[in-house]
Amino acid sequence: MKALLSVSDKTNLIEFASGLKEYNIELVASGGTARALKASGLPVTTVEELTHSPEILDGRVKTLHPLIHAGILARDNDSDRADLTKIGAQMIDLVVVNLYPFQKTVAQRYVTLADAIENIDIGGVALIRAAAKNYQRVAVVCDPCDYDLVMRDIAQHGFVSLQTREVLALKAFAHTAAYDAAIRDYLTGVQSAEAPVLTLTLQKVQELRYGENPHQRASLYSYTNACEGPLGGKMLQGKELSYNNLLDLDAAWKAAVQFDQPTIVIVKHLSPCGIASAAELPLAFKAAFACDTTSAFGGVIASNWEIDLPTIEAMGDLFVECIIAPGFTDTALARLAKRKNCRVVEMPDLKVEPDYEYRSITRGVLRQSIDKGDPAMASWRVATQVAPSEPQLRELQFAWKAAQHVKSNAIVFVKEVDGVIATVGIGGGQPNRVDCVRIAATRAGENAKGAVMASDAFFPFPDSMMEAVKYGIVAVVQPGGSVKDQDVIAAADGAGVPMIFTGARHFRH
Repeated sequence: MKALLSVSDKTNLIEFASGLKEYNIELVASGGTARALKASGLPVTTVEELTHSPEILDGRVKTLHPLIHAGILARDNDSDRADLTKIGAQMIDLVVVNLYPFQKTVAQRYVTLADAIENIDIGGVALIRAAAKNYQRVAVVCDPCDYDLVMRDIAQHGFVSLQTREVLALKAFAHTAAYDAAIRDYLTGVQSAEAPVLTLTLQKVQELRYGENPHQRASLYSYTNACEGPLGGKMLQGKELSYNNLLDLDAAWKAAVQFDQPTIVIVKHLSPCGIASAAELPLAFKAAFACDTTSAFGGVIASNWEIDLPTIEAMGDLFVECIIAPGFTDTALARLAKRKNCRVVEMPDLKVEPDYEYRSITRGVLRQSIDKGDPAMASWRVATQVAPSEPQLRELQFAWKAAQHVKSNAIVFVKEVDGVIATVGIGGGQPNRVDCVRIAATRAGENAKGAVMASDAFFPFPDSMMEAVKYGIVAVVQPGGSVKDQDVIAAADGAGVPMIFTGARHFRH
């Protein structure tokens, strides 16, 4: 057997090539791949040695040669073997190729057009397509994640099975299609919302047990690669995440990373039931949990801070479906290991990617940039005669961030006590805002007195404001912009409640 290797991404290359060599597979490699293999002491034939033709045009042409492509495209029949003999070519059985990092290049902030064009792979795409076309004989590997799959086949059969070759060929054509789409997107400016054509390319990470309900089928796909875990993180323990788990984790994570202080977000059925920030994470958990102790049961917990043992201890015996954070101390993980039914996900950073989101509708897809908060808080203005105090302003800022993650019509009550700032009542997802105020007030109970309130959208009438004042709300933040703004302001002034207009709305349907 003969393998051709030409990879830009050299992840696990040496281990894979060493495994191939153990099964007496001859290695042929181009450029930097050959140099990397030789540096590791592996015997390798360079493409130049095979073709007797040097790389030219600064490496733009190296594998585009009849001896290479004939060796890949030759079928297992006498006629093709005779043609190979005629030109002095040999069959190539395994093609290991991944492409110049065009997507990563154009994602850089100051990339030039020249840099982008130079990272358009030509020879690699031709090799992948040729090998995928001839999958009846040739195996093509374009993703380092598949190295183990190929090695298992070779160890078991002495070759790559047809079933595996079929899977790899489909993945290869998907890979080149995504690559071409990325080039087109960059060169035509398709990242704009007004693009006439939109191409989505995703890689399957796993089949899920079922969707939102057991009779629905579901799968998880990734924008980046199939090797990564859920949300780009790493599963540290627990059984497979469900469709609903993933939705809740995503909602909780997006809320948690928006805050600067150590923060805990508890989400149940896509709705936050508690958000709190404190100097110490266990205090944040206790305050977030206190917001709605009933709904927190069976929810997911997100933290923007490394989770330590005291935080896990603060959870007591609360049943938690999943916990997600940028890190966990060893002692925290040891304690979590005793919670057999709790899934634990570690995130590599605090990023939320990509910068846009999609929703399916009948015969179509909606696309929008994600809501990262207000363009600038400088647009905030005091609409009432009385301005909020500094402590109230701090609470209002927290409440405004929290409200962005609650289903509309979102109402959030917030209070700061002894340096811990937290939601004390949350209402959302109702057809009218007054009902959401009542729900938030019911959850808050006595804690509503002296709390501040945030509303994700304007008050169409003074009724929500008047209802909130009845429960003891002392300051309000809302977008403003209603034709009844003056009536709402008058109601606030009449109650002596300061109110801020942000000028930005945060619907979440």
